[in-house]
Formats: sequence, C-alpha cells, structure tokens
Amino acid sequence: MSIITTMTRMWLTRSFKPFQFMNEYDQTLSYQHTEQLGLYIHIPFCNNICSFCPYCKEKYNKERCESYLDYLIREIHAVAGSSSGRKQVTSLYFGGGTPALAIDRLQEIIDAINSHFLITEGVGVELHPENVTVDNLLKLKNIGVTKISIGIQSFQEKFITMLGRTSPDYSKMFKALDEVKLETVSMDFIFALPEQNIDDLKADIAMAFANGANHIAIYPFIDFSFTDSTIPAMRKKEKRKLLDEITLYCESKGYHRDSIWTFSNNAHIKYSSMTRDNFLGFGCSATTLLKDQFKINTFSIDEYEKRIAENKLPTSLTIRFTERQRMIYYLFWTAYSTSISSHDFQAFFKKPLGKAYGLELWLAKILGFIKVDGDVYKMTLKGAFYYHYYENYYTLSYIDKMWGIMRKEAFPKEIHF
Repeated sequence: MSIITTMTRMWLTRSFKPFQFMNEYDQTLSYQHTEQLGLYIHIPFCNNICSFCPYCKEKYNKERCESYLDYLIREIHAVAGSSSGRKQVTSLYFGGGTPALAIDRLQEIIDAINSHFLITEGVGVELHPENVTVDNLLKLKNIGVTKISIGIQSFQEKFITMLGRTSPDYSKMFKALDEVKLETVSMDFIFALPEQNIDDLKADIAMAFANGANHIAIYPFIDFSFTDSTIPAMRKKEKRKLLDEITLYCESKGYHRDSIWTFSNNAHIKYSSMTRDNFLGFGCSATTLLKDQFKINTFSIDEYEKRIAENKLPTSLTIRFTERQRMIYYLFWTAYSTSISSHDFQAFFKKPLGKAYGLELWLAKILGFIKVDGDVYKMTLKGAFYYHYYENYYTLSYIDKMWGIMRKEAFPKEIHF
C-alpha cells in the first residue's frame, strides 16, 4: 500500500490500526434501527463483457441466471426474515451486470423485498442502451420501477469503438423514452478517454438532455489492473481541465449538480445507489454498510449459491469499524454529494463535526477546497477536482487491490489497508 494512503489513513483515524477486512461475518445483520437505509441488488450477467468494466459479472446463461435468482431471493429472506414488521428504506437499486436480462423475474424479487421493507423513494434499474425498448420500459414501469440509468458511455462512434462496444440504434431508444415516461432517466458517460475534449462531452450531454434524460452521470475512466482494457489513462492536468470544463458547462446551462459527477435539469431528480448513510446489499459482490461494519459478499457465483444452500450468509470479508474509521467512511462518501452537513454528522455520530475534524476543515477552507454555508460545508470547483483525484487514487489503491484478490479467491483470509 502506498505511503501516501497509509499516512493519510493514520492521520485521519488518529490510529496506527489499519482498515482490516477479515474472513468472518454475522449471520444476523442489525439494520432495524438504522436511518436512511438503502437497498442494492446485484445481477452479474451480461450478453457481452466490456473490457473496461471492473464489476463482478459473467457471460449470460439462462439456466445459470435462473438458479442465481432463486438463491438471491433466498438471501433476501435470510437477511430480513428474522425481523418483525417492514423496515422503511429509502430506495432499491438493481445493478450489474445487466439486470434487464432478468426482467421477467424482477417482480418476484421486488415482491420478496416488499415483504420485509417499505420503499419510500422508488426503485432504480441500470440498463444497457439495447434494453431501452417500449416493451421493457412498460414492464419495468408496471412492476414499480421509477428510475433507470442507461450506460451510454458515449454517443460517438470513435469512443464507443475504443471501449470495445458497438453503437445501438439510438433512435429506437429515444422513441421508447418519449413513449414511456419514468420519474428519472439518467444517462451515464465516461470522460478522460484518449483525445477526448470538452466539445465531445458537450455534444454527448446535449444529446442526452434533448432526448429523454433528465439526469446525467459523467464518470472518469479508471484503469483497473485486473481488467483487460488497453486504454491509456489521461494525465492529471488534462483530466482536471476537462472536469472543470464539464462542471462549468453544466452550471452555465442551469443544471443542478447533486454529486461530483452527476447533474440534472431538475433539482428534485436524483439517481444514486452510493450516497446512503447505511445500505444492505444482496447478490454476489454486493456490499453492506451499517453503523459498525462494512461487509462484502463473495464474487464467486458458485460459492455464493453454496453458502446460501447451507443457510449461511454469502459474506466473504467484514471490517469492524473503529469510531474514527466509520467517521472517515461517512465523510468520504457523503462528500461525493459535494457537501457535508454538520447537523447530519452530529445526528449520526452524536459528536460535533467541528470537534472531530475542526483542523482538517479549517485547512480545507484555507486551501480553497470548501466554503461554509451555515452548518454545511460545500466543495468549491478546486475541492471537487481534488476530491475526484483522491477518490480515483483511493479506488486504485484500495478497490483495485480488494476486487483483484476477490475475483481470484472466493473467501480470502484477510486483507489489510
């Protein structure tokens, strides 16, 4: 692990103790008294495997997918079945993989969720552009899906080819979005590809908002060591310039920024499965975050099913947080929304944010990373870039290591950071 991440971790947690993920788990998860609890379900099957995608997935096979979904439903009941009543949760998101490959069984999965949880902010599903048809959108709407996120990556052939994908017939997609209305239509794009400039991204953004999107996400290309991608990473200086240009362009158009990489044409429209104080994850590779722990399920579909068949949770690794470690995790992912509320921090930890990290907040303000608005700390343009830069560094230092190991080992003994 880099000396930079090690020193940063020790300073912010006020401890020499590393982030320690161990091969252990709780058979019963204590989520009943959590606030702002979200749900995530992972469906790891794709018709085609994109070389740049780091997520847990495999080539679609109908029989294997059907079996997996049976065990997924069993996991939901195993986690939630011992609790009395229906727990109120914010939202439910389906990711992957390509959840639309299981579209005819999503109702069954949602029914299992609804038997234990009461969803207050809607259901979201990730879609490949080829999945966006009138028939599929009607099916999704009829089972209660209110939000979709479409993985466009780029409308431009040169970048789609670079990413190893083929362009679908976008006119059919646009027609379907016009015919079947949903609360949130988000479109995902990748920036920081070789020779990509702001005009390329402006064209993509304009195309999205003109053809059914009311929300966009523009994520940086990340060169994970375990993917088969051969695309070179953009230099830091160029990436910063591009991120600043994207932000200024979206702001000039009046788009609302609700996270580092997401914008909408309506402040009430959001699509994010990440910014939750707590969440339960179901499916292989899915993660769960609670007040005192973070756990991640095995990446192996075979071992996932085997564990559930044995009436055990498919957890691969668990970290038991110290209070400071949990504070850092909370701040890191809350900052993704570009602001942190002192009130919310105190409500969660029963301690003032200024007392816990007053020096760091003062320094961030002096350096021009944040500005203060009442009890809220808001990122500046400069702060947003450096958050992005550190998040990217964190991703390569932590997630790249963990996911790289877990793709090879179903249940590693331990991983330290």
